[in-house]
Amino acid sequence: MTRMMHLGTIVGAAGHHVAGWRMPDAEFGSQNLELITRIVKTWEDAKFDLIFFADAVNTGLDAHPTHMLRLEPLTLLGALCMTTSKIGLVATVSTTYSQPYNVARMLASIDHMSKGRGGWNVVTGSSPDAAANFGTDPHPEHASRYARAAEHVEICKGLWDTWEDDAYIADKATGRYVDGDKMHVLNYRGTHLSSSGPLNITRPPQGYPVIMQAGASPTGKTFAAASAEVVFATQQVVEDAVAFAEDLKDRTEAAGRPRDAIRLMLGVSPVIGRTREEAQEKLAELAALVDPVAALRVLSDRIGTDLSAYDLDGPVPDLPPSGMMQGHAVVLQAVAKKHDMTIRQLRDYAAVSSGHRLVFGTAEDIADDLEAWWRAGACDGFIILPPYYMRPQEEFCEQVVPILQERGLFRTEYEGSTLREHLGLERPAHPAAQARSEAMA
Repeated sequence: MTRMMHLGTIVGAAGHHVAGWRMPDAEFGSQNLELITRIVKTWEDAKFDLIFFADAVNTGLDAHPTHMLRLEPLTLLGALCMTTSKIGLVATVSTTYSQPYNVARMLASIDHMSKGRGGWNVVTGSSPDAAANFGTDPHPEHASRYARAAEHVEICKGLWDTWEDDAYIADKATGRYVDGDKMHVLNYRGTHLSSSGPLNITRPPQGYPVIMQAGASPTGKTFAAASAEVVFATQQVVEDAVAFAEDLKDRTEAAGRPRDAIRLMLGVSPVIGRTREEAQEKLAELAALVDPVAALRVLSDRIGTDLSAYDLDGPVPDLPPSGMMQGHAVVLQAVAKKHDMTIRQLRDYAAVSSGHRLVFGTAEDIADDLEAWWRAGACDGFIILPPYYMRPQEEFCEQVVPILQERGLFRTEYEGSTLREHLGLERPAHPAAQARSEAMA
């Protein structure tokens, strides 16, 4: 198969610029199903691999507008299964504040209802505020959350393997509903989690829904190397991105998996104009709408430290990892150091793209940039983050995607029907069936 660029997006219906929702032509509403459906259908018409919904189980005034109020993502995917037919549907679910049996059952249901388009963005939950919502204070520390996450994913995979692919018979003539020899009870007992099984739903069409992960700390990357199939990351410099990609491949190989087992996708926020000057004017228009207090809250959330006590016109402090969004914190501090930014300048920079890379210019400029990073080996594709909806999204789909297609970099039609097929990922064999096949060989 010819290597192609992969494209996905986070659907945050208040836009990814902190003030994008204030633009005169902006449509917004992270709880507006009709708008979300139109957004997703537009990406599907452009042949995107996947859409995913970020999530957290807490909120507050320091949250980005697009994340402050939102629908529960698994419930939302159930609705989108009925209005889409090809695009991958990925939900974020915390392993810290959920139980594996429920998660395995819900994700299997999504994969069945969507005919193999489901995915799970695995997060451990970065905010300590979440603990109070579940009566589990204190919030578990970083290493403990990842240890629990590893067990959580292992249990879910074991539960998805409860039934072999051909266990469901429903033979009217014999009265045999299932083949009991092809049902497997898990009986998992771990340090953090336990689950007996069996799961009360057949194996998902994809074997397992596609596993996505976004942790960029050393612990997060090690976790991703062991279990993720898509990694969403933030990088601002192409050389750093190439080094990140190689490190991830090294870790994946060390975990006993092929070096190319993971699709690395980098966040990019494009601002498109008919000329570069027009794109700059759009950026200036967005900047004029930013509430500086809200923007500093968002930056503080990304950095993991309240920056309101620091001098806005002083240098960005060299802060240790906080155990929250370590990937964003490391990258943003590196950008500040490289460009000798003040806190005020970094605040305004992060407000544009939620801490991801800003690209602006003509459609050709955007396509050139994406192609250059992709060809350099910095990633396998990109997660596109429009500043607001719907016009910037439509501009990307109408202007940039055709250029990538003309260059032979991106599909013109879906060739498969499952998310695994879009991404070029193998469907995992059932362990018991595979063991029998190997024994007979």
